[in-house]
Amino acid sequence: MAPDPTGAPRPGDDARRRKLLDAALTVFLRYGYRKTSMDEVARAAQVSRQGLYLHYATKEELFRATFQHTLEGALAAATAALGDSSLRLEARLVRAFDETTGRFVGMMGAAASDLVEVGSDIIGPLFTEFEGQFLEAVTRALRASGLMAAYKASGLTARQLADTLQATARGLKYGCTSREAFVERMTVAVRAMCAPLGEGS
Repeated sequence: MAPDPTGAPRPGDDARRRKLLDAALTVFLRYGYRKTSMDEVARAAQVSRQGLYLHYATKEELFRATFQHTLEGALAAATAALGDSSLRLEARLVRAFDETTGRFVGMMGAAASDLVEVGSDIIGPLFTEFEGQFLEAVTRALRASGLMAAYKASGLTARQLADTLQATARGLKYGCTSREAFVERMTVAVRAMCAPLGEGS
């Protein structure tokens, strides 16, 4: 992204970059890392191949930037949902897991099976950091909700409940065929966990 004379990114460049990275995500999820070409990404983003290379010199650089952009956006949306005091805890948790996991259900094509392997090599630490930040946000929301008082006698911690919800979300990601199905089934899991709070959750 080219800076303006003051050194600040130009708004138009930032919008183009977001559009490019959103298009790249769609292509990577459809074809995987190895089968995705820079030409295909350029076509999806409606930019020239040269225009794409002005932003990202290699496919690896584009891949890393794409998933950093995606994870940062998902974390911001999930954190906002968890902090929305107008919603019950159940709704906040379901929305947060939808933003970080549900949004990707059904997006991955059959050719994208290499993403996990390649992703761990290229963006492994980035994903680990994202997951840690997200789980900490969920843990804070659980602690602040009053729910933990109901679980005190069981000896369960807020982090253990957060980890359990994350494991559930991961399983549902591969067991559901649509985002709507993910939300429906995640709601059941969250509602069961929040049941001690009753209607005031």
